[in-house]
Amino acid sequence: MSNKLTGILAPAIYLLRWTALSVAVGALAGSASALLLASLEWATAVREAHVWLIALLPLAGLATGLMYQHTGQSVEAGNNLLLEEIHDPKAVIPVRMTPLVLLGTVISHLFGGSAGREGTALQTGASLADQLTRPVGLEAHDRRVLLMAGISAGFGSVFGTPLAGAVFGLEVLAIGRMRYDALIPCMLSAALADRVTMLWGIHHTIYRIPFVPAPSVAGFACAVAAGVAFGLTGRFFAAGTHAIAKAAKRWIRYAPLRPVVGGALVAGAVFAIGTTRYIGLGIPTIVEAFAHPLRPWDFAAKFVFTAVTLGFGFKGGEVTPLFFIGATLGNALGYVLPLPVPLLAGMGFAGVFAGAANTPVASTLLAMELFGSEAGIYAGIACVVSYLFSGHAGIYRAQRVGLTKYAPHVEPVR
Repeated sequence: MSNKLTGILAPAIYLLRWTALSVAVGALAGSASALLLASLEWATAVREAHVWLIALLPLAGLATGLMYQHTGQSVEAGNNLLLEEIHDPKAVIPVRMTPLVLLGTVISHLFGGSAGREGTALQTGASLADQLTRPVGLEAHDRRVLLMAGISAGFGSVFGTPLAGAVFGLEVLAIGRMRYDALIPCMLSAALADRVTMLWGIHHTIYRIPFVPAPSVAGFACAVAAGVAFGLTGRFFAAGTHAIAKAAKRWIRYAPLRPVVGGALVAGAVFAIGTTRYIGLGIPTIVEAFAHPLRPWDFAAKFVFTAVTLGFGFKGGEVTPLFFIGATLGNALGYVLPLPVPLLAGMGFAGVFAGAANTPVASTLLAMELFGSEAGIYAGIACVVSYLFSGHAGIYRAQRVGLTKYAPHVEPVR
């Protein structure tokens, strides 16, 4: 009887404990995401109203570089630091990660860098969550779970996709493996953070796919072909961004000068081509990709602007630019594939991200949450094929290989 009672009470105690922690994580991450989204909306509006600010991007880069050089070297690794702490817990993440990455991201967007917001949301969510470690007295395993919950909460709240956020926190750590021991905290934290962000009055962009054709062999074949293109694009984006960062470190030894050079390149390119289309988040262009055919080279331009911005050390994230690249690439594929352009844009939106981040399940759920369940089968095929073709090195260097994509045997996590 005692064993049976323990078997019933144990999951209840576990649920109560992690529900309490998830409420705290959701409130912290959701509030931070609300502040981030409101700040980026302000920064974008100011920049578009005063385009001359883009000329100051090199100086903004210097300010960001100096800020991290003198106060943020311990947290400069960003998302990779989070993943490393989950793999091998060492020390509580300094709380200064949150204000530094928030300020750095707003600076990037205010002065015209091409960056996203997911990296910032993950870092604020996880670093704030980690501050609960000492007061609650968490052991190493529970701290890992707490950090994963913070990642899920940040992702789910910044995009308005709690299911995708929950799975992202479980899936991003190691290719081919998911951590089910954190399922409840990740799910609860992502759902609560999303609610908190909306309670702050934040509204997410709505994307519409008005028509999804009935599932067919021809449609699935098109989804496979598109998935190959998405996966290769995600692979080249990750490789290109890492290569630029490596070259910048080799040729520019003084870290604060790297974003100065990158800022000069981006600002010069903006004024040379005469458009701000490829900087910032690019949300208006993403929305356009679901409405009508665009220039077939839009995805390539965003690719270059983002790789230079992030490779030279500006703060932000890769995911929203990947959404832009994917949506516009899918739009361009509408010229050769017989699927509706809005559907192809949605498939690319999720598919390029799936390949670049090696998170096909989270990306499929993201597509279903944003575009509706009807698009799920096409987006799902595109995401898993993209994942297959994207290789084993994604946008997160600290992501490990748990199971290789092609070999029939399990590889050890490294």
